[in-house]
Amino acid sequence: MAMKERLAISSSGWLAIIVGLGLLAGSIPVFAQIAHHQLDPGPYIGGGLGMIVIGILSLAGCFVIGPNEARVLTFFGRYTGTVKDAGLRWANPFTMKRSISLRARNFETAKIKVNDVEGNPIEIGAVIVWKVVDTAMAMFDVEAFERFVQIQAETAMRNLAMHHPYDGHDESMVSLRGQSEVVAELLRKEVNDKIKTAGVEVIDARIAHLAYAPEIAQAMLQRQQAGAIIAARTRIVEGAVSMVEMALDQLSKRGIVELDAERKAAMVSNLLVVLCGERATQPVVNAGTLY
Repeated sequence: MAMKERLAISSSGWLAIIVGLGLLAGSIPVFAQIAHHQLDPGPYIGGGLGMIVIGILSLAGCFVIGPNEARVLTFFGRYTGTVKDAGLRWANPFTMKRSISLRARNFETAKIKVNDVEGNPIEIGAVIVWKVVDTAMAMFDVEAFERFVQIQAETAMRNLAMHHPYDGHDESMVSLRGQSEVVAELLRKEVNDKIKTAGVEVIDARIAHLAYAPEIAQAMLQRQQAGAIIAARTRIVEGAVSMVEMALDQLSKRGIVELDAERKAAMVSNLLVVLCGERATQPVVNAGTLY
C-alpha cells in the first residue's frame, strides 16, 4: 500500500528554546538550595534533575528547515508526518527527523544506443528536470528515489526511441528529430508514468543528444543528402513547369507570336533546360526568320 504524505504536528521552535534555556538556567539555583537543606535535599535534587531533563528535551525537539525543504518524521519506525514550514520548528523530540529537498533538480541521462522504430541504431540522451511532490512516497515507497528516477528516465527514453523514427518521411509522422516539442512532451509523460510511485514529478524533459550510431552515420548522411537533393529538384521542376506554362499562356493571350506544337515543344524544352540546369546556359541568338 502506497504511503501518503500528511502534515506532522509541530510548533514554533523559539518558544521551546526559551523554555529549555530557562529550565536549564533555573536548575542552577534549585541545586544551590541543596546546601541549605542538607537534611532533606531530595526534593531539590529531583526538581533540579527534572528541570534539566525537560529543558534538554525542549531543546532536542528543535530543528531548522530551509526554504523548499522538509523533514519527514518517524516515531519508532512509524511515519507520523512531514513538516514543510520553513524556519525554526519544534516537534516531538523522540521522533527521527530526516531531511528531504523539495527543490527542482536535474540530471543528464547516459547516452544509450537503441534501435528506432525502423530498426536504425541511434544514440540518444536527455535532460530531466524533476522535484519531489510527496515526501512520504519518496522516502518509504522506493529505495533511493534519486537513483530510481534516473533509471526509470533512461527506461522511458529507450521505450520512446523504439516507437518513433529518427527522421520522418512525411509531416504527419512524429519523428525524434523533426518534432522536438512533441517528443519532449511524450518523454515527460512517459517518465512521469514510471516514477509516480516514488512521489516525484517531472517538470520538463528534453532530448539533449540525438545521432545515428557511428557504424551507420555515413550511410544515413548520404541518404539525407540524397533526399534533400530530390526534394530540391522536385521543387525546382514544379516551379519551372509553372513558369513555362505562364510564359506560353502570356504569349498566347497577347498575340505576340503564334507557335505550332513543334515550336511549343522546342520552347518548353529550352526553357526547362535554362530553369532546371545547374550551370548557366549560353544563349544562341537566331538572326534569321522564325522558321
